[in-house]
Amino acid sequence: MQKPNANREKIIELLEHAGGVTEESVREVHQQTGIAEADIWGTGLFYTLLREPGKRIRLCDGLTCQMFGADSLANELTDAGKMVERVSCLGQCDLAPASLDEDMELVTYAKHQTAISPPNEFAMNLAGEVDLTYSALAKVRAMAPEDVISALESSGLQGRGGAGFPAHFKWTSVRQQSVTERYVICNADEAEPGTFKDRELILRQTHKMLEGLAIAAWVIEAKEIYIYIRGEYTNEYRAIERALGESKDALKEFEFTIVKGHGAYICGEETALLESLEGKRGMPRLKPPYPTESGFRGKPSLIHNVETIACVPSIIHRGGDWFRALGKTEAGSKLYCISGHVVAPGVYELPLGVSLDELVEAAGGYVGNPIAFSPGGASSGFLPITERDLPLDYKHLADAGSMLGSAGVVVINDTVDMAKAAAWQLEFFERESCGQCAPCRIGTQYIRRQVDQYVQLGDPASLEMTGDVGWEMEEGSICGLGMVAAKPLESARKHFPDAFKTRD
Repeated sequence: MQKPNANREKIIELLEHAGGVTEESVREVHQQTGIAEADIWGTGLFYTLLREPGKRIRLCDGLTCQMFGADSLANELTDAGKMVERVSCLGQCDLAPASLDEDMELVTYAKHQTAISPPNEFAMNLAGEVDLTYSALAKVRAMAPEDVISALESSGLQGRGGAGFPAHFKWTSVRQQSVTERYVICNADEAEPGTFKDRELILRQTHKMLEGLAIAAWVIEAKEIYIYIRGEYTNEYRAIERALGESKDALKEFEFTIVKGHGAYICGEETALLESLEGKRGMPRLKPPYPTESGFRGKPSLIHNVETIACVPSIIHRGGDWFRALGKTEAGSKLYCISGHVVAPGVYELPLGVSLDELVEAAGGYVGNPIAFSPGGASSGFLPITERDLPLDYKHLADAGSMLGSAGVVVINDTVDMAKAAAWQLEFFERESCGQCAPCRIGTQYIRRQVDQYVQLGDPASLEMTGDVGWEMEEGSICGLGMVAAKPLESARKHFPDAFKTRD
């Protein structure tokens, strides 16, 4: 039973300041918060950046980093006497193989820099000039809130974090709630392998994100704005702090709080993010109720991805119809991440619905003989290169049995064993399952183990039951992780059956 004056929300922050989970730190946090020690242990050990105190190099195990030599690099660092921890993803796929040093600073071994679109007339324009005027916020103050929401509706803006949910529905739902204590929350916990678009947006156009959040807060009548950023994004955290300092006059009526994540991919799921904000293990909530009804602290909350909210100022300035017309097959421009076997990996803002060939053309072309691509992060599985003309949008990819997700595109050429590629993605889901649902907790372990066995022994019988287990995970999991965790194997077996035949 929690004491009336206990402060659960401070648990994770205090554990971080104490250097991680130890008997001493848990005792100190108990004394400062009034939360039971057992509860603090349970919360802290959930997060990878807290559970093992001490400094070490963190080396990315994501698909692209594996393709570009993460295993060899790990051996080199270990042989040099370094303490190395293999981690799921660092959001630096365009700079593979990537790592963080002992002080959580980025270290890359790539011979190139991140590429982005040249200056353009799209909504986010990463390479464009930084606008410090906050003129869209000033314009909104002279509008009725309903007119702002109407502009969002006419724009066709969908959630850019993966779900593709119409943005205006969320704003309307929060405004309709009778409870007046409301919150705006920015989901900057970008951790899907292949995805790093929000990273570049935060670094290059931070003020568009902040202005979009302020506009949202004004419309739903909220005063407090929370930005939940992944703990591995050290430079990005500094960029937000710097931008808040530069814009304090324009944003003085709002209270901004930056909250660090602590190494749990599942906290990118909006209700798991809320649990983490409240100082708990980041386990997804059952829905309904939805966050727009009962979110942070049980109050109506508007949660948006970085890219989604950064589109809002341009929509206010130029209108919903302008934004909608930017798209090719669906509304708006889109930040596409691309890594793997292309000449210039990076983030490219293009009309929503371009094909893989069009995206790769912007990225300088293919490297080698491409055979496959992952169109939307690990959750989207794999498609054969014969689908290179398929529009990279929400509908067409769903119809093809995949998804746009976070638009984290990874191109794979014929130097990669597709069975190993599937195994790398499956290991990610096994690591990042929160363990709440038995089908996901057990299924991710089972499927990964069976694929590893197949790779080692070459006997397809190892995979006999994986389809049934994948179905059980999809049907029985609370959140999207368990529902898609088997997709890398399912899609690889469907499109690349030769990679799963009997091997000598």
